[in-house]
Amino acid sequence: MNVATRNISGSETPDTLGPEPVSLSLNVNGEIQTALADPATTLVEFLRDALGLTGTKIGCDRGACSACTVWIDGEVAASCMTLAFDARERSITTIEGLSREGKLHPVQRAFIEHDALQCGFCTPGMVMSCAHLVNNNPRCTLEDVKTAISGHLCRCGTYPNIFKATLAAAEAVRADEKEPAT
Repeated sequence: MNVATRNISGSETPDTLGPEPVSLSLNVNGEIQTALADPATTLVEFLRDALGLTGTKIGCDRGACSACTVWIDGEVAASCMTLAFDARERSITTIEGLSREGKLHPVQRAFIEHDALQCGFCTPGMVMSCAHLVNNNPRCTLEDVKTAISGHLCRCGTYPNIFKATLAAAEAVRADEKEPAT
């Protein structure tokens, strides 16, 4: 039975959910996506299992490796540490939603051009964090890049190429900003 309750401040809290799966609608990559989910489902599980968006990876499943990085309301977040139901009324961007109109994000393009991946397991999370950095600071430095990916684990050791790729993407964004609009 779903029952609305009041919290300590007296405001109404959302209906109690579970234990059975219920319908969940999330704004993912600009589209409302709906599927059944158990109330304990993490966002990464919902994205991968319910929606088939398998670009976001499950690594450690406890917020330590950053393979599951997505953007929630434009900010970097560990989707393995976020309950899917806590993402209601939020905007989620995954690696699948990073490109626009069939055009790769500058960081995605630079990762390919600078061979900034090997096994590819950490790559989506790295790209999401680096793209967030470049979008918010196209004049980023090597130290900024290192800080942006400081929580990411890459067992293949592609960090030097990731640094080069991110700085090249930032340079490309700056060059695009200088071009006059046509």
